[in-house]
Amino acid sequence: MNMKKYRNIAAFGMSALLLCSCGGDWLDTAPTSTTGSSTVFESTENAAMAINGLCKMMTRQYLGSQGFNGEGTIKMYYGNYPSENFSVNLPGWSNTINGRYLDNVTSTYDYYPWYYYYKLIGNANTLLANIDNASGSQEDRDFIKAQAYTFRAYSYLMLAQLYGNRWTDSNEGTTDALVLRTEPTNDDMPLSTLGQAYALIYSDLDNAIRLYESSGKDRDENDNYSPNLNVAYAVYARAALTKQDYRLARDYAILAREGYPLMSVSDYQAGFCTPNSEWIWSSYGALDETLYYYSYFAYIAYNSNASAVRSYPKCISKELYDQIPATDIRKELFLDPQDDAYDSSTGRADGDSDLDQRARQAWPDLKSNAVVYAYMQFKIAAEDMPGVGHLNHFRSSEMYLIEAEADYFLNDGDGAREALLALTRDSGRDPEYTCTATGTDLLNEIKKYRAIELWGEGFEWFDLKRWGNTIERKSFADGGNFITVLAVTIEPNDNNRWTWRVPRRETDYNHAITGNGVDSE
Repeated sequence: MNMKKYRNIAAFGMSALLLCSCGGDWLDTAPTSTTGSSTVFESTENAAMAINGLCKMMTRQYLGSQGFNGEGTIKMYYGNYPSENFSVNLPGWSNTINGRYLDNVTSTYDYYPWYYYYKLIGNANTLLANIDNASGSQEDRDFIKAQAYTFRAYSYLMLAQLYGNRWTDSNEGTTDALVLRTEPTNDDMPLSTLGQAYALIYSDLDNAIRLYESSGKDRDENDNYSPNLNVAYAVYARAALTKQDYRLARDYAILAREGYPLMSVSDYQAGFCTPNSEWIWSSYGALDETLYYYSYFAYIAYNSNASAVRSYPKCISKELYDQIPATDIRKELFLDPQDDAYDSSTGRADGDSDLDQRARQAWPDLKSNAVVYAYMQFKIAAEDMPGVGHLNHFRSSEMYLIEAEADYFLNDGDGAREALLALTRDSGRDPEYTCTATGTDLLNEIKKYRAIELWGEGFEWFDLKRWGNTIERKSFADGGNFITVLAVTIEPNDNNRWTWRVPRRETDYNHAITGNGVDSE
């Protein structure tokens, strides 16, 4: 299928993509084969179900591949695997983990995020173009329109982080980045600049906030899966941080976490697979909505029975683990090898070793046929087999970290330290935590606690890119815990400055795009 047809599906495929049948109470719709676009927009009740369809698109399988599963793939393949502190014994994935596909415009890895997010954007555009004609109250129309704007802003933000330069490399946003589609059309369109992309993101979020407020509505109490006003604030905070608009980032981060207090220590140790007090936005997961062995949790959850976890458990880097204080409960979520023996080239423990037995005693839900590795993670679990879980996108913890970083760059060291103390000491994560750092040491403290707090949730590569930091992974021989082929150093200017190329499947059928290195193999 060519890109024209994909874009056509993204723009007009409402009946196939938005009114998808879902189990349980989350979404109950007519079969997609009997639902057309006219039905979607005949009432706000139907249009609300279309928003649920957009939510569902974030956890669907795509491109006929086992591994491409909506938002979970972005977190795993693009945020975790190529980062600095996420270790896994996968030598066959070295091209992905070492960032070798960023320049390859024919690679599926280059194409997938473009395909996925423009599919969300296309459907949001169709909603925005038609919702005013739906019967129902103005308040309902405003709320649905606000949600569509939020989806579009979020999708463009993710695309900007992947296919746009880091802001410091963009000459104040003048470098080419994305095709900015705001109408349900598949017409040829040139690339817009990164600055124009952020202007659209900001405009969409301004519109969303205005409409959420005019609607006077919110999502249902048990609905953590569709956007609301706090989600728009959270997207704004993340976007502003990425664009280095630090005052906006701080202000919206504070707004976003209002009403979402930090989780308890017991919730923190519960596996990150069920919404709790600080989850601002997530994707629904249950046995009747499972992707089986292809979900995010089937690739990372320590207790999953999927071979991707049983054979290749995910581990924190030794360097980051060693930086977590002994008094911090987050340190307990990774397997400390202590003085127990394990394979000095892979990190794997023998089945009858002390390390293996200690892991199974501490975490009895670890599968009997799963292998044990030094520093393996026990932070993220599956709620049910093989990989069922609710997938988080925004937490209040991230908002505190955004506030701390923004305050640092606004020369408010006291504010930055207070945010770190609130996140770490006052939440009970580490009751003995103190912070007196200043200057560069304070920035490094913020970076360290972002890496600790958000480990495994798909953030680190994006963070390292926007900071312009070097990735340095150490092999076992050099005192780290990466296998040799993954123990590499990646500089900020390597691999097209960590910027994915516009995929060939776009440029072959969108003849308005020229230049920008899009013809590079």
